[in-house]
Amino acid sequence: MPDAEAAAAAVARQIAETVATKPDAVLGLATGGTMEPVYAHLVRAHREGLSFARVRTVNLDEYMGLPPDHPNSYHSYMARHFLDHVDIPRGQSFIPRGEGDADAAAREYAALLERLGPVDLQLLGVGHNGHIAFNEPGTPIDATTRVVRLSDETRQANRRFFAEGETVPAEAVTMGTAQILSARSLLALAVGEAKAAALSSALDGPVDPDCPASYLRLHPSCTIFADKAASSGLRGR
Repeated sequence: MPDAEAAAAAVARQIAETVATKPDAVLGLATGGTMEPVYAHLVRAHREGLSFARVRTVNLDEYMGLPPDHPNSYHSYMARHFLDHVDIPRGQSFIPRGEGDADAAAREYAALLERLGPVDLQLLGVGHNGHIAFNEPGTPIDATTRVVRLSDETRQANRRFFAEGETVPAEAVTMGTAQILSARSLLALAVGEAKAAALSSALDGPVDPDCPASYLRLHPSCTIFADKAASSGLRGR
């Protein structure tokens, strides 16, 4: 794609087409700065007539130790950028619990995902170190929903979202690679030069736990949108 805006618009169109075709779709949603323009496009589509009223959503992850109303929790992120602006009933949107016993929160979320059944379309970003959700390098392909310790690199990348003097959480509950790859379709978005090395490892390197994003190549229905900057390191592209 020529630029980040075009890539985000293309991702949003594919999500909107999924909802239009299957109004009761289960959507897997992601967070982060890369996804903000995607949600802006989806909110615009809703204002133009697209209904999300029967859609169910599941998020990939949540920081441990942040209450839902903390501005940097993913509960707050989703409300701010998407859920407060469309017609999805709140009882149909699910995000891991970030408070209390972490292992219990992971078990609860794993059970919920099992009850909901396969995700129809899973949205993903690609981390600077090749992580997907909070599945850091070294994660096996069959990893399940669990509590993870975040790498220093991931915490540093997310430092910009937190106020000065505020600590970036060290742990999170994340959907596992096994659950991610069980989705019927995957839709990944990578933009910016900072993602070029990770995208190159994911698409041109070995399929390897050192780059969990490389597992996307094994999925039978995975589409990756990237702008010119993010795709600048790809061989033959």
